[in-house]
Amino acid sequence: MAITATETDTPSARAFGPAAALSCRECGERYDLAPRFACEFCFGPLEVAYEFGEVTREAIARGPNNVWRYAGLLPVPGNVAELPNMNPGLTPLVRADRLAAELGMRSLHVKDDSANPTHSFKDRVVAMAVEAARTFGFRTLSCSSTGNLAGAVGAASARAGFRSCVFIPAGLEEGKVVMAAVYGGKVVAIDGTYDDVNRFCSELIGDPAGEDWGFVNVNLRPYYAEGSKTLAYEIAEQLGWRLPEQIIIPIASGSQLTKIDKGFRELIELGLVEDRPYKVFGAQATGCSPVAAAYEQGHDVIQPVKPDTIAKSLAIGNPADGPYVLDVCRRTGGAVARVDDAAVVDSISLLARTEGVFAETAGGVTTGVLRKLLDEGTLDPQAETVVLNTGDGLKTLNAVEAGVTATIKPSLDVFKEAGLL
Repeated sequence: MAITATETDTPSARAFGPAAALSCRECGERYDLAPRFACEFCFGPLEVAYEFGEVTREAIARGPNNVWRYAGLLPVPGNVAELPNMNPGLTPLVRADRLAAELGMRSLHVKDDSANPTHSFKDRVVAMAVEAARTFGFRTLSCSSTGNLAGAVGAASARAGFRSCVFIPAGLEEGKVVMAAVYGGKVVAIDGTYDDVNRFCSELIGDPAGEDWGFVNVNLRPYYAEGSKTLAYEIAEQLGWRLPEQIIIPIASGSQLTKIDKGFRELIELGLVEDRPYKVFGAQATGCSPVAAAYEQGHDVIQPVKPDTIAKSLAIGNPADGPYVLDVCRRTGGAVARVDDAAVVDSISLLARTEGVFAETAGGVTTGVLRKLLDEGTLDPQAETVVLNTGDGLKTLNAVEAGVTATIKPSLDVFKEAGLL
């Protein structure tokens, strides 16, 4: 139901803290806070609109060491830290001096989200969806997933007492399948791509069989997506309450990139950081790079593709937020670039060797794009730069070749003779 701003003072609305309504990103029509994701007038995507109270750096610093320190900026109740949740966030911002030196950069940081509870940034977005699901009375949590989200939903459901049933494309990395299944929920593989899985989930939402199901990235998507803003908040706080001059973000659906930009803009509007320019760069693997292709060709429309890349966590051939990614990157003076699988693998090794961060393939994509943009002169090597690693390399072991250097007898002489010193 479309509403005016004054119609949101309900118990349901208060459960979402500073959130005031859902707003269409295309036409601006506003709706009550409900499990909906598309505008009934123009079919544009909905996102959360806020009426923020006073938020200070000091109040944030007094909060818990997780995403709930930013509860005053999120669609969650004031007592959210007391509820059973995975409590993700406040992951390391690694000062990457050795990688910076190798690449000829002045200042580089790696935001390492592999430190989250299920070892990917998806714990952030699922944490928001869980709180929305509680309010709406859903009993089963579900999702369409390229792997990491399935694991995050499974774990969060177990912690919060929901049933779970997640859907993945057949053929995902074994580590991601195990992580999704170990929590006791159902894991269903669909014979097809992620886009086929997503279409199936949309059909299930409209069927009575899915009546009490909360699909975190479909009918709960407006709330879920806000979790990515916490990356922006943390990066700014960890840099001493300033924005980086450049940031490289992987693109799957594109939502993470657009919400990080939204988070930066909110910090500026609230006076928590200085209003200064920042550039946003999007990163894709060549085998699934519809947004990069549109950027290179100067197009505003994303042409869907069939994914063919080792970076399966980014393998979304028809990214919902693709056009908005283009808007953000162009508006901030950034770009969208792509690298092939060989560069992804090489960049995983580079990041591990220089900084001790073992990234999954998405982290290889962002590091690879960082290197490419530097080589092209598109990225300023003197500017303070942040690159995102969104998952743990242990989930994508098939992407790298590494192992025992040598097998020897337990003898010092043999060790020396093997030339291992």
